Amino acid sequence: MMETLRAVFLRDLKIAFRAGGGAGLGVVFFLALITVVPFAVGPDMPLLARIGPAILWIGALLATLLGLDRIFSADREDGSLDVMMLSATPLEMIASAKGAAHWVATGLPLTVAAPLFGLLLGVEPSALGTVTLTLLIGTPAITFLGLIGAALAVALPRGGLLVAVLILPLTIPVLIFGVAASAGAGLVPFDTSLKFVAALTLFALVLGPVASAVALRHIRQ
Repeated sequence: MMETLRAVFLRDLKIAFRAGGGAGLGVVFFLALITVVPFAVGPDMPLLARIGPAILWIGALLATLLGLDRIFSADREDGSLDVMMLSATPLEMIASAKGAAHWVATGLPLTVAAPLFGLLLGVEPSALGTVTLTLLIGTPAITFLGLIGAALAVALPRGGLLVAVLILPLTIPVLIFGVAASAGAGLVPFDTSLKFVAALTLFALVLGPVASAVALRHIRQ
């Protein structure tokens, strides 16, 4: 079973990092958003520094949603999804491996790039460390919740927008507590906000693969 999961993980990584795979698209979108915000807000550096953590979280959230629709739809197009469903390896475990590959290709680069992009907003160095930590803990929740929308959209020819519409409401709690922990000035203490983010991620790690496997089996029927 482990060999199958390893093969699925490495295959998805290769597809993501090859030309046109879309691994760098999230970082480019992230940078574009961070670059545009100062033009919209104006040259008020204290204001940019204050809202910087929230902007970084919103950018990471939207950038992570990019390409989620291709997690399963590409496999259905080339017939790989049928092979996975007939495999002895549980479909829930395969979905977990595919979600992990998507996070490594998309969520992890966004987390690494966040401190650099935060400097463009004038965010304090101490706050940059906090934002990076919360993104590292919270972005897997977005990816694994996205597995549910990706599975539901697999039967549609163009399900990219549908995935965003379905998943965005589910990610709002992650965004709220992630920003609260990053800003450090909310009503909820930092430790409590961080624990909520970690709990939501653990919940998504369990719910996402199970719900997506159920959806895929229903679509196949």
